[in-house]
Amino acid sequence: MSGWRPGPRASQAVAFGLLWLGAAMVVLPVMGILLTMFIRGARSLSWELLSGVEEGLLPAIVGTTWLVVLTGVIAAPLGVAAAVYLSEYARAGTLVRLIRLAIVNLAGVPSVVYGLFGLALFVVLLHLGRCLLAGACTLALLVLPLVITASEEALRQVPRQLRDASFALGATRWQTVRRVVLPNALPGIMTGLILSVGRAAGETAPILFTAAFYSLTDPFPNSVLDPIVALPYQLFVMATEVPGITEGTKWATSVVLVGLVLGLNLAAVVMRGRLRRGRRW
Repeated sequence: MSGWRPGPRASQAVAFGLLWLGAAMVVLPVMGILLTMFIRGARSLSWELLSGVEEGLLPAIVGTTWLVVLTGVIAAPLGVAAAVYLSEYARAGTLVRLIRLAIVNLAGVPSVVYGLFGLALFVVLLHLGRCLLAGACTLALLVLPLVITASEEALRQVPRQLRDASFALGATRWQTVRRVVLPNALPGIMTGLILSVGRAAGETAPILFTAAFYSLTDPFPNSVLDPIVALPYQLFVMATEVPGITEGTKWATSVVLVGLVLGLNLAAVVMRGRLRRGRRW
């Protein structure tokens, strides 16, 4: 008598159950942390805290916003150009495989290493000092592998038939890339860029080494060569070095920072949906 074996439906049910269990083990702790943070932070979150200059978060919010914008301005053209070359121009071979391997490895380098590199290159070697530009350049290097990977994947999603049709009409490769491939890949490129920049907004070590101070005579930057106050660094200093800061203020600052990152992620999802609306291929 042969042993009992589960049928296809039973195997499928077990597999789905294990997948749901794995997803719950990842999602539930994260949701618990976020819920705890919002409950504790909401009590101290107020308009005075958000709009205050000397004892509020307004300088840090402004500094973080400028840092995120400048990081995106620097990383976007470099990342998209590299992705276009790898996807549309580079011939498959050992060199291209090594480049892609290097990009993947750079994406896994700890952010503190990028911070030390930015300190050595932009702050010391190029004599920029700790300023907005040095911090943005360092964060651009941090997110560049993510931008390249996301952009290259978006370019690959464009059907080959569209390229062939463009070539058949007599268009050059650059005209095909500029007028056919990039417009159709734009939703994926923009989504990857915003998500990458959202990660940069929450980094502490690169900002600590290259851009931010906790207290400044002029809390708002007047140029890209001025230092800034940034939310991640301010939260780090408040939690470790400044006595007398209430726990509620620390939790409220973390709520603002997480809200900024989640807002960028939500913007990426909404933008992707709007740009993809009406495209059928």
